[in-house]
Amino acid sequence: LNGTTTANNLGMGRMVSKAKDSIGSKLSERPGLNEADALKLVGLKPVNSDDKVVAGAHLMTKGTPVDAAHDQGYITSACFSPNLGCHIGLGYLKSGDTRIGEIVRLVSPLTGVDHEVEVVSAHFVDPEGERLRA
Repeated sequence: LNGTTTANNLGMGRMVSKAKDSIGSKLSERPGLNEADALKLVGLKPVNSDDKVVAGAHLMTKGTPVDAAHDQGYITSACFSPNLGCHIGLGYLKSGDTRIGEIVRLVSPLTGVDHEVEVVSAHFVDPEGERLRA
């Protein structure tokens, strides 16, 4: 908890008790952190499996200019997934929990990266737990 991220941003808002004091309860009550289009943790997978997902890159809606006014979020971490055979990333996206399946642009002007990624669950492998319970 760094003052900008709450349990709600991570999809765990239901775990913070409103009835009693707990870690993150005061932070989760800040008005600026509870906006309708708050950043939510999502997974990101390139549309073209040869493209890389770059940590620090920004997320833009397709067709919008690359500027701060149109910034939709950013990539916090990225790596190659041997299970999926492509690069993947975790990041924060405005209203990300409602945008699963949407295609957005991943843009990094510093490294010259600009390609499309799909918004997916942050649980890349077995998100429904089927393998776990099999």
